[in-house]
Amino acid sequence: MTGAPAAALPGHAPRATPPRAGARGVRWRRGLVGWAFLTPLLAVNLLVVLGPSLATVYYSLTDWSGLGPATFVGLANYGKAFGDPDVREALWHNIIWLVLFLIVPTVLGLLGAYLLGRVRKLQMVFRAIYFIPYITASVVNASVWKMLLSPTSGVAYQLGQLGVPGVGDISFLGDPNLALYSVNFVVDWHFWGFTAVIYFAAMQGVDRDLYDAAEVDGAGSWQQFRAVTLPGIRPTLVFMWLMSIIWTLKAFDYIYIITGGGPGGASDVMATLMYRKAFSEYEAGYAASLGISMTILTGLVLVGYQVLRRRGWET
Repeated sequence: MTGAPAAALPGHAPRATPPRAGARGVRWRRGLVGWAFLTPLLAVNLLVVLGPSLATVYYSLTDWSGLGPATFVGLANYGKAFGDPDVREALWHNIIWLVLFLIVPTVLGLLGAYLLGRVRKLQMVFRAIYFIPYITASVVNASVWKMLLSPTSGVAYQLGQLGVPGVGDISFLGDPNLALYSVNFVVDWHFWGFTAVIYFAAMQGVDRDLYDAAEVDGAGSWQQFRAVTLPGIRPTLVFMWLMSIIWTLKAFDYIYIITGGGPGGASDVMATLMYRKAFSEYEAGYAASLGISMTILTGLVLVGYQVLRRRGWET
C-alpha cells in the first residue's frame, strides 16, 4: 500500500525518533539547578582559598612587613631562604620529626592493632580508649603535657623532690637537646591510637583463608604477620605514610603551644619559623616565600606518591 508508513515496509528500518525538546529542557534545567547549588561553594573557595593563595604568591615576591605597602623584589626572598641558617635548621628538624613520626606511630599502631585483633571481650572499649587522645583538642593535650614536662612543677621535678636520683635536673622542654624529641613524644602519644584503629580496620579486611593456609604451612604468628598481614594492609600503610609526611610538613600546633620553637630555635620547624618571621619579626613577604616553598615541596611529595601508585608500589 502506498499509504503505509516506511517503518511497516519490508527491509526498511524504523526511523529513530529525534529527542524531544522537552527532554533537553529538563536536562538543562537540572544542570542549572546543580550549578546553582555549587555556586556558593565555588564563591567561598574563590574568596577563602584561591584569593589568599594568589595573594601569598604575590607577597612572596615582595619585601613586606605585613602592614603598609609592599615593595616588589622578585625572587630575592627565595634566594635568601637558600642561605638562611635558620631555614636549614628548621628543615633538619622537620626531617627528624618525619623519621620519628613515621616510625613510632606506625610501630605502636601495628602493635596496638595486632593486640586488638586478639581481644574478644570489651574490644570496643579498648578501641575507644586508643582513640581518646586523638579526639581530644590539641590545645588541651599540649597544655596538659606542658605542665607534666615543666622543669619547675612537672613529673621529673616531683620525682626529684621525692628523692629519685638522676631525674630532678632533667629539663625536657628547656634543654636544646631534648626539646624537639619531647614535643615529638607528645605528638606520637596523641597520634598512635588513631593509627592503631585505622590499621585494625584494614586488618579486618584481610582474607582469613590466607591465615589458615599459612598456619597449615607451619607459619607462626610473626611469620603470618609479616607474610600475610603486612601485604594485606599495604595500601593503608602507604596512605598513612603519605599523610604522615604531609602532617610533618605542616607540624605547628603542639610545638607552638609547648615550646614556641625554643629554646633558641632548638624545636623550630618550618611552620613555627614562618610564624615567627611573619608575626614577630615582621617579615611577612619572606614568610610567604617560605610558605610557597613548603607548598611546592608538598606537591612534589604528592606527585611522587601518584607515580609510585601507578607503578603498583602500594599493591
